[in-house]
Amino acid sequence: MRFDRHTDRHPPARHRRGRKLHAATGLLLVLLATGGCAASSDSGAGADSKAAAPAAQGAGGRSAEKAADGSAPKPGRTVAVHVIRTATLSVEVRSVPKAVAAARAVAENAGGLVAEEDTERVDDTRDMSRLVLRVPTDRYEEVLRELAGSGKLLSRTSNAKDVTGQVVDVESRIATQRASVARVRDLMDRAGKLSDVVTLEGELSRRQADLESLLAQQASLKDHTTLATVTLELGEPGEGDGDRREDDPGFLDALGGGWDAFVTTLRWITVVIGATAPFLAAAALLVVVWRLSRGRMLRRHRGTPDDAPEATQAPPVP
Repeated sequence: MRFDRHTDRHPPARHRRGRKLHAATGLLLVLLATGGCAASSDSGAGADSKAAAPAAQGAGGRSAEKAADGSAPKPGRTVAVHVIRTATLSVEVRSVPKAVAAARAVAENAGGLVAEEDTERVDDTRDMSRLVLRVPTDRYEEVLRELAGSGKLLSRTSNAKDVTGQVVDVESRIATQRASVARVRDLMDRAGKLSDVVTLEGELSRRQADLESLLAQQASLKDHTTLATVTLELGEPGEGDGDRREDDPGFLDALGGGWDAFVTTLRWITVVIGATAPFLAAAALLVVVWRLSRGRMLRRHRGTPDDAPEATQAPPVP
């Protein structure tokens, strides 16, 4: 009997190894189950958000989609519309520096900022500038009206992209990923072997990286839906542009144009004469020389040279 009690208090070594093996197997099964649940939750959240996006658009931008924490939507709960707004304006102004300062003031007064600015001088006569403004979406239309009224509006384009479904999808995946990271941390606290701790740390790093990527997507979506982007192109009129160019020409304009054409023609004629005068003089000299040479040749051909003495007449015979 004493030997049996001793045996019960101190089991053999093979029983201790068997218990450790069962514990390690159980921990591995829990880890695999955690990964499977996280993967199924991520895919399910993405499918739910994609299926809910058309419903949100059909209901005027509001829908009882799945909540950010993965729970079922409560009765009467709605999801706000998330829209990315962009616009491009091309305006002709008298002074680009003044228009740039005015556009910067409009953006700052609306609670926005100037994200980019590029100004250059064209033909050493006029300036051109390109500004990228970020303004709150609730002041978007007001800012566009003020910018368009700063000069002569040449063109205007605007675009609105609804990303409500994408925002809800990212929020749901973030909630699921956070729960997955919390489960892995709980397993690390209960792990007893070094190999299990190392495996869990690798899994935790991977899931934390996925969570940070989702958080970055959420921040980008929030930035683009909170602040609208307005691209403003400013330019000064070129030479000859103005109100006078738009008026119909009158008699004095026609007379002035004809006189300019007449003077220009005379100028070109004098230029042509001056350019061809040396060639004309040389040609006239050659013509004179040729005519003199030709006259001499004709006289020699007739047998009456210029230096021959005149013949004397014989006296008449009595």
